Amino acid sequence: MNIPADLLEILACPSCHAPLQANDSENLLECSRCGLRYPVRDDIPVLLIDEALPPSTTGAAGEASSGPGALA
Repeated sequence: MNIPADLLEILACPSCHAPLQANDSENLLECSRCGLRYPVRDDIPVLLIDEALPPSTTGAAGEASSGPGALA
């Protein structure tokens, strides 16, 4: 994924407006707050809520989720 750092700094989640973090291994941008994951296609972020993937089973920082819906 080749998104310029200055662009990544200003991108925000369309759902909750939190910063996004690049996940190069999955070619996604992950929201640091709500966990929605937005695909990046041909180095273009697709920041549409309808196209977002649900949060992964690990938090945006890579830690296990501990909320009410988290698996034990």
